[in-house]
Amino acid sequence: MTQGINQSRRNLFSRRKTHVIRPPWSKPEHSFTDNCTRCDKCIDACETKIIKRGAGGFPEIDFSQDECTFCKQCVEVCPEPVFDTSTEGPWPLVANINDTCLTAKGVWCQSCKDACEPRAISFIMAVGQVPKPQIDLAACTACGACVSPCPSDAINLNSG
Repeated sequence: MTQGINQSRRNLFSRRKTHVIRPPWSKPEHSFTDNCTRCDKCIDACETKIIKRGAGGFPEIDFSQDECTFCKQCVEVCPEPVFDTSTEGPWPLVANINDTCLTAKGVWCQSCKDACEPRAISFIMAVGQVPKPQIDLAACTACGACVSPCPSDAINLNSG
């Protein structure tokens, strides 16, 4: 019984949230949260205002309103060692379309394709069915532009 209570207390103070998306070029979670002072400079610098104050005051990405333009303003304004621009890409994310997509219900919708500037989303035609979305992971930048226009919240970004 005591062990369960101690585990609950540890979880209460845990900084780790595996589903959180940190700003682009962020170092791994523990390194990020160990060094981030929660000064909000990255939040203020974000040109599309997708960086929000999350749990514990740490910055998180919220694609519900806009996309990431990879402008690096968050990286440049931060005085702490929480970013690493030597990595190949800004983050290890990929877009994923789940079963709540309107096309799974036979509804013609291509809002995600229209929002995708690199044209990473295409639609596959099939006889007697509405076209189904397909993501070209090599072309997808994981900018999140496809997330907010989706009327059924069927698109999310996950670690690849």
